Amino acid sequence: MSGIIEAIVDLPAEYAANVFGQFDEHMKKIERTLNVTLIARDGVIKILGSPTAAKKARSIIEQLIILARRGNAITMQNVNYALALAEEEKEESIVEIDQDCICHTINGRPIKPKTLGQKQYVDQIRKKMIVFGIGPAGTGKTYLAMAMAIKAFKDGDVSRIILTRPAIEAGEKLGFLPGDLQSKVDPYLRPLYDALHQIMGAETFMKNMEKGLIEVAPLAYMRGRTLDNAFIILDEAQNTTPAQMKMFLTRIGFGSKVIITGDLSQKDLPSGTKSGLDVAIQVLKNVNELAFCQLTSKDVVRHPLVQKIVQAYDAYERQTKTTKNKKRGSGYDY
Repeated sequence: MSGIIEAIVDLPAEYAANVFGQFDEHMKKIERTLNVTLIARDGVIKILGSPTAAKKARSIIEQLIILARRGNAITMQNVNYALALAEEEKEESIVEIDQDCICHTINGRPIKPKTLGQKQYVDQIRKKMIVFGIGPAGTGKTYLAMAMAIKAFKDGDVSRIILTRPAIEAGEKLGFLPGDLQSKVDPYLRPLYDALHQIMGAETFMKNMEKGLIEVAPLAYMRGRTLDNAFIILDEAQNTTPAQMKMFLTRIGFGSKVIITGDLSQKDLPSGTKSGLDVAIQVLKNVNELAFCQLTSKDVVRHPLVQKIVQAYDAYERQTKTTKNKKRGSGYDY
């Protein structure tokens, strides 16, 4: 038993089920990842392992207890992220990230950043006039921006919310949709409506929309306008052309805040067309008044399988790029 130490954590009975997870899955994950043994008895968890591993396990369990005390339902995502931060020896903890509550949904559920990347993203939105949120699906880019917009609107910091995205098919030809112009563009804007309904409630959303205080429109509608005292979100920015991106960025007026979200791995532009988001990153990288927040697969907060899918695609694309570069360097013309 050389090098093995014992650490103790007090676990109040009312939080035990939440902290342990279904079939003790949270504790089993901590045991496997840190190579420790956890023994729960009489309101106490005994930790057996190397000094470093036991210290990490104790810290993680204590963090989970604090989250449970705050009324959070502990998920495997919480456990995985606490383990990831411990492995990287980050100073920040899931407890600190969880303290930042942006607002509540119509059902009373708190909306909070769940990862360090998301926390930095939210902090930059508070500080800067223009923020680019760039990252893969499931990292909360649009949802957190929407929550920040609704909070600013409710607090009177802005007089209206404008949500826009390029009306471009996601790799599919939808043909000629029936109905008026709004009906034709609604399918492209559906994800924005869904988030608004969840956070604000359908009735409040419709009232504000009828008054013109909330506007959901395709990017083409932004041409020729100056957008003052508004919270503006441009979603799916990877599907803008450089001309569209420049047009959008030059619409911004006084008292406005702008969030531009995009996933550079999911472009639906015609082959050979440059992305306005790619160009904006290069052109604006030295402008201090705006921020670029790069979210990664570590910030994915959907089902854990989504994180694995994002990582698998990233690895495949890196491998494909390396293979193409080798072929170019071989002297053959492929």
